[in-house]
Amino acid sequence: MPLGVWTDEPGETQVEFYRCGEQLCGRIVQLLHATDAEGKPRLDVHNPDPRRRNQPHVGLTIIQDLHYNRDENRWDGGQIYDPDNGRTYSCYVRTVAPDLLEVKGYIGFALVGRAQVWKRVR
Repeated sequence: MPLGVWTDEPGETQVEFYRCGEQLCGRIVQLLHATDAEGKPRLDVHNPDPRRRNQPHVGLTIIQDLHYNRDENRWDGGQIYDPDNGRTYSCYVRTVAPDLLEVKGYIGFALVGRAQVWKRVR
């Protein structure tokens, strides 16, 4: 189970994976650029729900509803939210080495989408 803190491929975002019931979720715990040009926290301004647009990126749950799929040996059936565009995608997370995760977001079929390899921070 990929519990703990992981950094994305560009090294700009750290996400903590944690248990949320029987599922796996992830929230942003650190950003390389956590503030805007005015020194204010980056906010979720692209969120489709106007009530959530004042949420800071740090602390934002961006991965949710992942269930372990024994047949595929991965956590899938979940969603990943991209605060840079306000869109939510289907996703899965798969351990590729003890300290490496493949995180893939996609629309429709998992064969088409964007994957990154994240590294364990702690």
